[in-house]
Amino acid sequence: MSLTTGTGPFGARPGQFNADLHAPEHLLYFEDSPRRVRVVFAGQTIADSRQMKLLHETGHPPVYYFPISDVHPEVLQPGRLRTRCPVKGEATHWSVVVGDRAAPDAAWEYPQPLPEASWLAGYLAFYWEKMDAWYEEDEQVYVHARDPYHRVDVLDTDRHLRISLAGEVLAETKRPKVLFETGLPPQYYVPPEDVHTELLEPSPTVTRSAYLGTARHWSARVADGVVPNLVWSYPEPLHDGEQVRGMYCFYPERVDMELDGA
Repeated sequence: MSLTTGTGPFGARPGQFNADLHAPEHLLYFEDSPRRVRVVFAGQTIADSRQMKLLHETGHPPVYYFPISDVHPEVLQPGRLRTRCPVKGEATHWSVVVGDRAAPDAAWEYPQPLPEASWLAGYLAFYWEKMDAWYEEDEQVYVHARDPYHRVDVLDTDRHLRISLAGEVLAETKRPKVLFETGLPPQYYVPPEDVHTELLEPSPTVTRSAYLGTARHWSARVADGVVPNLVWSYPEPLHDGEQVRGMYCFYPERVDMELDGA
């Protein structure tokens, strides 16, 4: 599960407890992370810590906070941006400068957080997309910090799956794999041999998942023309996606999908 998103216990669509629990509308949960985390910018490691904290916040992916002592001070320059969070307080921003490269207002801290978030003092966070690379231990991580409460399961199934669009059958199989990922509907992956790949055209679109890796996309040629970015696949997945390596998955909301005839 994820704690503060989706169907997690403190998300927008939680399950049922055996007690009357009322989480605040905007919940924060700050915890230790056992992972060594590094941030790279302009070819230089600018933060490296074995004492990481992970902030869970309602409606947001988790965010890594570094002890300020584990951030190289020479790369930080005062930024111009000032922001205020109703549950954390006023944030001071820092620009990251290495050589002739600069990322304005790329980091923030709460030097005087609100009393209920006093534990944020002494920690600093970076905007993920403004940095060049992130590493957990020696593995590069994409998109956002991985949530330790997030789960990915891939199961074999013999359900009969048929996928079509505009009357054209794009795939049909009795050996799909179904991927269950926290907070998302099930996704059905089809072996390449059971996909009409002659109807697919490579797309330049590339997307990334923090848990599955980098996905390539394909468009489909049907009677109505070319439908862009209808299919994706993970040719070199991360360990959570290893069981769907090279298999194809169709955006279910954009095709006609029949599962066991329904």
